Amino acid sequence: MNELVRIRPEDLVAVALKPLKAGECLDYGSGTVTLKEDLPMGHKVALRDIRKGEPVIKYGFPIGEATEDIPEGTHVHTHNLHTLLSGEKEYAWHPTYPKQDPVPPATFMGYPRKNGRPGIRNELWIIPTVGCVNDVAHAIARDAQTLVGGSVEGVYAFPHPYGCSQLGGDQENTRKALAALATHPNAGGVLLLGLGCENSGIQQIRPLMGDFDESRVRFLVCQDVEDEHETALQMLGELAERMRQDQRKPCGADRLVVGLKCGGSDGLSGITANPTIGVFSDLLTAMGGSTILTEVPEMFGAETILMDRCGTEELFGKTVHLINDFKAYFESYHMPVYENPSPGNKAGGITTLEDKALGCTQKSGSSAVCGVLQYGEPVTEQGLNLLSAPGNDLVASTALAVSGAQLILFSTGRGTPFGCPVPTLKIASNTPLAEKKHLWIDFNAGRLLEGKTLEELGQELMELVLATASGQPARNEKNGFHNLAIFKQGVTL
Repeated sequence: MNELVRIRPEDLVAVALKPLKAGECLDYGSGTVTLKEDLPMGHKVALRDIRKGEPVIKYGFPIGEATEDIPEGTHVHTHNLHTLLSGEKEYAWHPTYPKQDPVPPATFMGYPRKNGRPGIRNELWIIPTVGCVNDVAHAIARDAQTLVGGSVEGVYAFPHPYGCSQLGGDQENTRKALAALATHPNAGGVLLLGLGCENSGIQQIRPLMGDFDESRVRFLVCQDVEDEHETALQMLGELAERMRQDQRKPCGADRLVVGLKCGGSDGLSGITANPTIGVFSDLLTAMGGSTILTEVPEMFGAETILMDRCGTEELFGKTVHLINDFKAYFESYHMPVYENPSPGNKAGGITTLEDKALGCTQKSGSSAVCGVLQYGEPVTEQGLNLLSAPGNDLVASTALAVSGAQLILFSTGRGTPFGCPVPTLKIASNTPLAEKKHLWIDFNAGRLLEGKTLEELGQELMELVLATASGQPARNEKNGFHNLAIFKQGVTL
């Protein structure tokens, strides 16, 4: 096995697959290079002399420009490479997406729901409408654990700091997010818990829930009853009794919606974990299922790849707005659009936002973009969807759940323990991480560097997703990690 990989023939850099020492002469598949300095795993080395001001090519695209002359065999990173990104751009549509051959859908054992979206969990959710009742929700969830058993697979509270003192888009986002979670298929029963004086209370949220199954939802305004704790436990008991009738039944994978997310990425994420998720995404969409790619700021620098895969000119236009609107959001706060990657990303070998974006978008595979969603908007189109949400791990993962994802695939090169309201499978980019943090990691894509093929790993990941959808717990569930974070953009009153 080579110790360096050149991802595309036109690349000017190769990536270290393990820590390498100065003086080593290494084969990168189509040539050799002698290292002039040590190279950490995931980091880049120049394969020829690169002149100051010259674009540096990786993944077949520029990831920035050299800020000084970079001799062959030297480390290419933040000290000699800078982003080329700026503000809004004008784009042209050059459709290049390939046609997909359909794949017979697989099945999983899920919970059918009246609206046709099966749940992969049958849990009781307590959703506060406002942060003022967060502790009440926690206390209710604590005392309702006695209801867990049989078809009642868990009782969870999802506190958040919002629901009041918000204006405009923030207020609407909170209402949409809470309404979507209150009707999420993974919740067999929901208690929507209000205070009574908030500006995003039950009266405002209920109309946004649409035609929901009223047998599975209860509403409680704490100011309206003498003992909200006792009343809530009684309501949860009624919901649990209803849920005990639920049974897992065969469901087609075409009814699955899977969110695609990465965090704590390293230089191997775009080589192993994200392409593995991309193979899975192509498999699921070929079966008629849906995937959602988000983290719009981490599309900057790779956005034209996604635009050219839009199935229609209308979708292309929506994707242009998706990108430029997020850039305008940054600029409205006088923030640079390229304030990314994170310190952990850089330590792992990612230098610029283009570098990160070209690796990040590997999760989308190669299928056509079939839908473009605003924050809080549900998936309606089968296939690959793009969702407007930031890169923050918990905010973006919650946004995926709000748009209907029953499960999240989360690739990582550094490791993270968190879980969002739905099962959050962690896909490691490298074997050392998978072995060290085995209590966090669900799947090791680093095996691509040890002889496995992408196709084999993609199929294995599909099998893991189906097993998880059928009830096998993700690591975050085993650890009891479930969190919620709603996207906030504006002022607080």
